[in-house]
Amino acid sequence: MTALAEKFGKLEEAIAAACRTAGRRREEVELMAVSKTKPAEAMIEAAGLGLRLFGENRVQEFLSKAAELGAKRESMECHLIGHLQSNKAARAAELFDGIDSLDSVRLAERLNDAASKCGKRLPVLIEVKLSPEETKAGVDPESEDAARLLEALPRHTHLEMQGLMTIAPWGVAEDETRVCFRRLRELRERWAATHSKLHFDVLSMGMSGDFRIAIEEGATRIRVGTGLFGARARQADEA
Repeated sequence: MTALAEKFGKLEEAIAAACRTAGRRREEVELMAVSKTKPAEAMIEAAGLGLRLFGENRVQEFLSKAAELGAKRESMECHLIGHLQSNKAARAAELFDGIDSLDSVRLAERLNDAASKCGKRLPVLIEVKLSPEETKAGVDPESEDAARLLEALPRHTHLEMQGLMTIAPWGVAEDETRVCFRRLRELRERWAATHSKLHFDVLSMGMSGDFRIAIEEGATRIRVGTGLFGARARQADEA
């Protein structure tokens, strides 16, 4: 058994246990393998273990990896989870199967235009900033920017709004992490009630260190990198 297979087995056990504690079915929680900074070979091995959903942080990094994946890429669903500059929207729309870090009307417009030219309908998640940290990206949920984005999305017919994503603050007490995840769930409920033309099925929250809390608070997708592939070199979040 390889190191990755062993980590995957233990991770699956931990996810299943968290689901039982929360009174949820394992099938309700989707696992995204965060493969940023990891080589294409690791993604191929993970796919061989049954993983299909992958999260990448940078357009340029995944561009080179996609070529190495070759035909294996067809069996993978690869999403951009890092901050995306609007001037890279065209390439991102072409490369990825979903953009999980939508945070502005301008970016939505660029992605919609690019998806139209690619002849595809691009799944997107709105990234919501629920942490005071300057390094965190996302839209302020109480801002005019958030309101404008929610109003604009139904007009962008080449974007498929699927839900919300957030990153909890680093190094805080468990109670603060829980409040962050609970707030995202409450925002989903509030926005779904007032924006009936949009879908909010996906709640992407929780990573290697806090996915158990996220599952208890209603996550439908968790993003695990270190807990699956091991430690990675830190890098900026800009895609």
